[in-house]
Amino acid sequence: MIPREDLRAHASAILYRIGAAATVAEVDRLQDEALGESSPITAARRSLREATPDQKRALGAIVNEVTTTLADALAARRSVLAEEERIVRLAAERVDMTLPGYRPERGAAHLVMQVWDEIVDIFTGIGYTVAAGPEVETAYYNFDALNTPATHPARLESDTLYVDYGDDPEGVLLRTQTSPVQARWMESHQPPVHIIVPGRVYRRDAVDATHTPVFHQMEALAVGEDITFADLRGTLAYFMDQFFGKHTRQRFLPNFFPFTEPSAEMHVSCHRCDGSGCRTCGNRGWIELLGCGVVDPNVLEAAGYDAGRVSGWAFGVGIDRLAMIRHDIPELRFFFDADLRVLEQFR
Repeated sequence: MIPREDLRAHASAILYRIGAAATVAEVDRLQDEALGESSPITAARRSLREATPDQKRALGAIVNEVTTTLADALAARRSVLAEEERIVRLAAERVDMTLPGYRPERGAAHLVMQVWDEIVDIFTGIGYTVAAGPEVETAYYNFDALNTPATHPARLESDTLYVDYGDDPEGVLLRTQTSPVQARWMESHQPPVHIIVPGRVYRRDAVDATHTPVFHQMEALAVGEDITFADLRGTLAYFMDQFFGKHTRQRFLPNFFPFTEPSAEMHVSCHRCDGSGCRTCGNRGWIELLGCGVVDPNVLEAAGYDAGRVSGWAFGVGIDRLAMIRHDIPELRFFFDADLRVLEQFR
């Protein structure tokens, strides 16, 4: 049997350590040491099974006394330390309601969409209407209504993404330009017509620095009485001044497009070097920008207009290309990569 003096000495040592305990975790360890399965008190309680009645009375009394004393001391110290720890934790977790909160980072429109909106603002500001049409189009509106002959190479599957030939002799395709919308608009609207058509277009192009299968284009169309190439030049001059800045020079080189005659390719003086030559313009001083021309009478007649009474002009420009030129972006692929190092520059 364990001597009663050993139990009192054990209890006295534990009480001292309880008073010096600094954390609730330390009190929990002392409780296991004082009253746990391997403690002297538990061993004394087990030895009572073999003790005589007199020994049980004497030893049992001291076991109960020491157990109660230690349990009360442990509970008291745990309560004090728990309250102290709670106060410290609340102080650490305290929220100053007067401080500004953490605001999530705001997003921004993609650079292509910023340019899109800017172009729309320029033209709607002078009275143009924004028109839209289907991206899945028929060959009639994409080619035939725009005076594109059946033998034109743009109709080949190597250039155009056809959705379904089926039994439809016209064919169904992803539009290769926004021009089909002008044909659809003229069918349902009498002149005068002044529209712009921004939108996505699709071509069977391999992805490289200047080509992607999907890109953005804007078509502009004006039809009415006595509209000439001079009106086209004046409108484009205004557009270039607004978009690239004042004193932007233009030049027009003869070209051919099935839906305009006469047709031209427009170049603008480089806005970075003012024509002296730099990396943006390839040291030429000029940048090829868009195709344009006077609407072919066949296109007007296909839409139901009297080509002897009205005339018009049209041009198409790549929105992505405008963004690349003005912001000196070397590759079209940057617009489609989810690289925040590029995108965050144009917030």
